Amino acid sequence: MRRRLRKEEEEKVADLTPMLDVVFIMLIFFIVTATFIKEAGVEIDRPDTKTAEAKKTVSLLVGVGADSSIWIDKKRVDVRNVRPLMERLHAENPKGGLVIQADSESKIEKVLAIMDAARTLGINQVAIASEEG
Repeated sequence: MRRRLRKEEEEKVADLTPMLDVVFIMLIFFIVTATFIKEAGVEIDRPDTKTAEAKKTVSLLVGVGADSSIWIDKKRVDVRNVRPLMERLHAENPKGGLVIQADSESKIEKVLAIMDAARTLGINQVAIASEEG
């Protein structure tokens, strides 16, 4: 009789291996399909506009701070290094465009230098970020 009870108790233990497999597959699916938010790396006070539109394909995000410093991939960049960095990042995703996040206090010369570098690389989709106001 004791042997029968022990066998019945052992058979009632659930195997969790298939459930863990499903959980890991779901985790991998969510990691692969997640979209990541790109940031310029500097706090920017964007100007207000009434005709702002959302861009769907952005491969380059360049920030221009209030002190007219240029930021790409959360790193401060010199004006002379903007074009090579943009060329490298644009090669990773050639279908995307460029969005310039310029602070309302920044100088227009830096923004124009970034736009000129984009045009020489053949990036025609250039936009300046703004807040809907």
